[in-house]
Amino acid sequence: MDLLDFGAEAMSFDEPLDAQAQRLIEEAAEKIGEDAAEQSLLGAYLLEPEHLTVLVALYRFVYYRWRYADCLRVAEHAVAVTAGRLGLAADWRAITQDDFALAAQVSTTKARFLPTSLEGAGYLKLRLEDPVGALACFEKMAELDSNDRPGTAELLRMARARASAEQALEAVASVTVIRR
Repeated sequence: MDLLDFGAEAMSFDEPLDAQAQRLIEEAAEKIGEDAAEQSLLGAYLLEPEHLTVLVALYRFVYYRWRYADCLRVAEHAVAVTAGRLGLAADWRAITQDDFALAAQVSTTKARFLPTSLEGAGYLKLRLEDPVGALACFEKMAELDSNDRPGTAELLRMARARASAEQALEAVASVTVIRR
């Protein structure tokens, strides 16, 4: 699959996409190397701010522009939207494995998308130097999918190592401040 393909066929969700929003996403795909692509995606977002196809297209666009803070906002919004559509807690930290198993009966597609969105958010948090936040995302992924299908164990290892290093640096900094 071409990661720059913004077409709805690349990521099929249960709800139909507004025809104008679909046209704007297709327009963005045609202008992918231009700033005008973002205007088309934002137009689609204004029409369908909670449609997962629109959020995926916007996420991909800002990600490939290395705008990780913007991308994280989109990923977090996608997590919240998906949780809401599945009847889960608005705060993903409160979602239990039992709740998630029941939600998977509502929509398998959305149930698969939720941990994928958490993975994206966690990865972005690592990029933005928030290993503790990333670790929380990856731990929730591991809780929701005990089979480690997306390779969560490796993400957990990486986030734990970075979080430990950050905590060690903070401890050294606080000792240095106390000695002065």
